[in-house]
Amino acid sequence: MTAEGARRVVALVAARNEAGTIGSTVRALNAVPGVSEVVVADDASDDATSAEAGSAGARVLRSDRHRGKGGVLEGALDRLGPVDVWVLADGDLGTSASGIAPLVHAVLNEEADLAIGVLPNQGGGFGTIKRLARFAIARSCGFRARAPLSGQRAITDRTLAKVRPLADGFGVETAMTIDAVRSGAEVVEVPVELRHRATSRDLAGFAHRARQGWDIARAVASRIREDR
Repeated sequence: MTAEGARRVVALVAARNEAGTIGSTVRALNAVPGVSEVVVADDASDDATSAEAGSAGARVLRSDRHRGKGGVLEGALDRLGPVDVWVLADGDLGTSASGIAPLVHAVLNEEADLAIGVLPNQGGGFGTIKRLARFAIARSCGFRARAPLSGQRAITDRTLAKVRPLADGFGVETAMTIDAVRSGAEVVEVPVELRHRATSRDLAGFAHRARQGWDIARAVASRIREDR
């Protein structure tokens, strides 16, 4: 069994306009046992996200244009060197980001190639997009996901290479799960004590869910075409 401090673990945070929470997220991730470095992929934020992340101790890779979640992560991966384990986290976790430790532990101790965090129920939307993603994953690869949209993940570099290039936008998590399972990777879901900003039930929230649903549909459709 591999000791948690023996391999290079990088936490990669996709962030857009997360000033106010990104600093505490970075500090909490830096305190997670096994994490070697925190990198923030700033998706062309127009607030102080980059400055706050850097002040908190993160290496910041800023995109010069808005690329969406999958795109900004893919761009950051292209710029980073060899890593043994990647930790993917959202920028709005705040101090709760320390709760990602069980995912890191599961991958470092070879209990999984991809560990996905199952967060406590925090309300927010109506669950429509989650059901869509869960159905798409089950139909595409047979995996019964409890947290199909969770962006809180730990993954070996070897498995990440098998699921790249990452899907665009908010389709990244659904596509990653499908591709990892299809590649033969060991995928597990782990309950974690993490909290993030729930999607609201207002106009902005509906617009976000619409973009998310569209991105997931595009990612799944591309995989269906590849199967043919």
